[in-house]
Amino acid sequence: MKSLVVYYSRTSITKRLAEDIASKTSSDIEEIKSKVNYSGKIGYARGGKDAITEKIVELEELKYNPQDYDMVYLGAPVWASRAANPLISYLKQNEGKFKNVKFFMTAGSSGFESSFEQMEKYSIKPQKTLALTTKEVKKNDYDLSSFIE
Repeated sequence: MKSLVVYYSRTSITKRLAEDIASKTSSDIEEIKSKVNYSGKIGYARGGKDAITEKIVELEELKYNPQDYDMVYLGAPVWASRAANPLISYLKQNEGKFKNVKFFMTAGSSGFESSFEQMEKYSIKPQKTLALTTKEVKKNDYDLSSFIE
């Protein structure tokens, strides 16, 4: 089965998890890069505002077409109880191109359920979901076996 891990990460926490999933599943990996700057304190505030309004942002060119994969793992951080809008922009840009998906999210503490519901609205029902706190990812305090099986 050919798989792809697609993620957006503002602070490298989600990136770390995405790389772990890609490594354990022998997947291709694609980082979503927004043309909007979300770095620093101002970027953090902008990200929260954009997430609440579900603003669709322009993305850097992507290398892989999700339609070419049997499984696509989609991940992002939670922003204001929503999925980071660069991921939502990616989902909107690739509507109808997903065969099977699994969602993974990282957050300081909460907002997972509403983020997963939002992601499903823009793609398809996921086979599985994975919600990890920043602390769990930083300490490698998680097991991916049931998520990637």
